[in-house]
Amino acid sequence: MASLQFTIEHADNASQARAGTITTDHGAIATPIFMPVGTVGTVKAVTQQQLMTDVQAQIILGNTYHLYLRPGLEVLEAAGGLHRFNGWPKPILTDSGGFQVFSLAAQRKITEEGVVFRSHIDGSKHLFSPERVMDIQRSIGADIIMAFDECPPYPSEYKYAQDSMELTHRWLKRCITHLDNTAPLYGYTQNLFPIVQGGTYKDLRKASAEFVGSVDAVGNAIGGLSVGEPPEMMYEFCAWSCEHLPVQKPRYLMGVGTPWDLLECIGYGIDMFDCVMPTRNGRNAMLFTSEGIINIDNKKWEKDFSIIDPALSNPVSSYYSKAYLRHLFKAGELLGLQLASVHNLCFYLWLMSEARKNIVAGKYDAWRKDMIPRLKTRL
Repeated sequence: MASLQFTIEHADNASQARAGTITTDHGAIATPIFMPVGTVGTVKAVTQQQLMTDVQAQIILGNTYHLYLRPGLEVLEAAGGLHRFNGWPKPILTDSGGFQVFSLAAQRKITEEGVVFRSHIDGSKHLFSPERVMDIQRSIGADIIMAFDECPPYPSEYKYAQDSMELTHRWLKRCITHLDNTAPLYGYTQNLFPIVQGGTYKDLRKASAEFVGSVDAVGNAIGGLSVGEPPEMMYEFCAWSCEHLPVQKPRYLMGVGTPWDLLECIGYGIDMFDCVMPTRNGRNAMLFTSEGIINIDNKKWEKDFSIIDPALSNPVSSYYSKAYLRHLFKAGELLGLQLASVHNLCFYLWLMSEARKNIVAGKYDAWRKDMIPRLKTRL
C-alpha cells in the first residue's frame, strides 16, 4: 500500500493552472480532472462500462450519507467495498456526507460530538461524528476520503461562519486521530483530504486554508462554495483559498460546476472537480457542447441530422444526430436520458483533456479566454 502521490508536470505562465498526475492504489489520474458523481454507487443513467470506454472517466465519486443509509455498511463490507460492489476498478472518492446531512436530513442537531439526524428515507435516527464518518468511509473503501465538516449556508453571519469553521477544524483533528488508530479494510491505502471552510469572509478562509495546510495531508479540498453565492464571489474565494493552500498538494473544489466555472478555477490552481450538473442537466435535455449550450427539446433541432458534437470522438457525441436525440426526449424514451448524460460527461472529460493540453503547451490562459464565451453561447 502506498499513500497518494501528486506530481506537477507543467505550469501555465500566465495563470496558476497546472497539469499533473495523482497516483493511488487503484491507478493514476491525469489532472486537471472532472469526477462524475455516483451518489448511491451509480452515475445516474450511465453504466460503468460506458464510464470506462466512452466517457474515459479516471475517478468517480460516492456519497457517504447515501451509501450509509442504502445499501448500508453490512452489504458494502460483505461485497468487499464499493469497488467490488459496483464493479468500478479505478479510483473512487467519497465525500464526508456533511453537506447531505445539512441539506437533506429531515431533522438534525449539531453538537461538539457530531450531528444527530433523521434519515430522509425512513425517518430513522443516526449520529455522524468525525470518528463514525471515518469508520463509514473505511467500510465504503474509497481511495480518497473527506474529513467531516460543517458546510455553512450562504449567506452566513460572521460569527456563525467562524464558529462553524472552528468546529470543522476540531473535527478534522479527531478524523486524523481516528484514522491513525484504524486500518483500511480492503488492503489498499485510503487518503484523507481536509476541507477548507470559512464562508465568504477572507480572513476566515485564509485561517482555514492555513490550518488545513498545517496538518500536511496528501491533498486538500475547498468546500462551502457554489452554495448560492454569485459566481464572481465563488471565483474570488476559490482563488483566495488556493493562494493560502500548499502548492505541491492537489486541490479539490467541491461541487463545482458549469464548464466555464471549471476553466476559470483551473486558472486559479484547482486540480479536481465534481458536480451533478452534466448528468442532471442532460436528463433535463440540456447538452453542453464545444460550440455552446443546446436545449435539445427545442423545435429547431427537429430536422437537424448533424451529429451532437463533431469535436468529440466518443460513440455517442459523434454518432447520434440532434434530431434523433430530440425525438427520444419527445417520445419519453429512457435512451434519451442515457445518451444525453453520456454526452455531457464525455464533454466535461474532453474539456479537461483540452485544458491539460493547453497547460502543457503553455497557452492555457489565452485558450481559456477564447473558450469561455463559446461555451456560454446558447445555440
